[in-house]
Amino acid sequence: MGTAMSESAYERVKLIQDSFPTEGLFKDKHWRITPYPFVISKKTSKKIYELGNYLLNYLRACNTIYHQSLRGKAPDWIASYLDAGKPKYLIEQGKHKSYTNDIPKVIRPDLILNEESFAITELDSVPGGIGLTAWLNKTYSSLGDNIIGGPMGMIEGFKNILPRGGDILISEEASDYKPEMEWLTKEINDSKTKESYEVLNAENYKINDRDIYRFYELFDLKNIPTAEDIFDHSASGTITMTSPHKAYLEEKMWSALLHSRALRENWMNLIRQSQLNKLQSYIPYSWIIDPGPVPHYAELPGLGINNWNQLNEFSKTQRELVLKISGYSELAWGSRSVKIGHDLSSKEWKKAVETAISDFPKQPWILQKHIKSKVFEHPFWDKEKNKIIKINVRARLCPYFFVSSNHQSMTEVALGGILATLVPSDKKIIHGMSEAIMAPCIEE
Repeated sequence: MGTAMSESAYERVKLIQDSFPTEGLFKDKHWRITPYPFVISKKTSKKIYELGNYLLNYLRACNTIYHQSLRGKAPDWIASYLDAGKPKYLIEQGKHKSYTNDIPKVIRPDLILNEESFAITELDSVPGGIGLTAWLNKTYSSLGDNIIGGPMGMIEGFKNILPRGGDILISEEASDYKPEMEWLTKEINDSKTKESYEVLNAENYKINDRDIYRFYELFDLKNIPTAEDIFDHSASGTITMTSPHKAYLEEKMWSALLHSRALRENWMNLIRQSQLNKLQSYIPYSWIIDPGPVPHYAELPGLGINNWNQLNEFSKTQRELVLKISGYSELAWGSRSVKIGHDLSSKEWKKAVETAISDFPKQPWILQKHIKSKVFEHPFWDKEKNKIIKINVRARLCPYFFVSSNHQSMTEVALGGILATLVPSDKKIIHGMSEAIMAPCIEE
């Protein structure tokens, strides 16, 4: 539905455009500008604020359960799943005793808004969008909007995870995100902080005893000559690095392990019952595609099948399921491996299932219940028509939680901001495509 652009909306769009950094925020990426933030309900906002501590406790529990599995305090198949397909040196780095308890200091869930609440479809500890969200928050706040996180929430949050300053190492593989991080570090350095922050290429990096923010994926370590030196300095305590080289924490299969009946007691010993119930209601039921034999009298839980090949026989209505690579792959991020069952033909679905089965154990896949997203109406500026266009969209919210320590060495979790990615309602996968509207969030 189209409407003529009002004077105030046009002025807002112009101010937003004028605020855009000369160097841009992403390499060769564009999105649709909206004159207004995305509005979320007070109920949803309250749940998101609570989510930070829940996810911190969840990641700590994941970390503990993995180490329990290594020590025989939990089933050994947990570590076997999580270490599958990874090189020995990376597995050993993840187990290093010097940072056994370390977890990522940036926690970003992907929340799909549905009719009832939201679902956490993924959890990212090396996320893009930090600089973009910081810029959106600051820009829309300057227009008088009471943005969640405020104008400086993202900037202060990032600074607090590297309080001594440091180097942001970006790999060539992640270079699309370099401009946004350069903008972010400039904002921090210009804020009269005593410490300095610098964006550097990971492939050319030389150790200089400064703390590090890792903006490279662990499957990319072979392309970073000083990766082992970086790890050694971190393990020795000379520097701190986030996120740590813990590939097992970056596996999507944790969503399946969270719902595993066999691990119920392990989870209950580490997370309060009320929080565990919330997490299990937010994170969709998932399965690890393990083609190992199932007893003839048993079924895979919730699917009514005895082996994974029987997924091929599912009708379109039964295929409201999502297949995706669990982790440690260049295809495991940016929705590159995502296969939505009811959006595929029977032939395409069969091929996807067969690939997931044959890839195990070298490259584990997970199957996840598909969450139907709610449809909203939101405006964007159509530069071709020079008017505001209102369209039906589906929304993904990405809250950025920053984990830091206060003066009493107590852990704090701060919500820096929430990035809304709004795509046309006919799109099945929500990501930052050129047709997406990117906006900060405001509470109604």
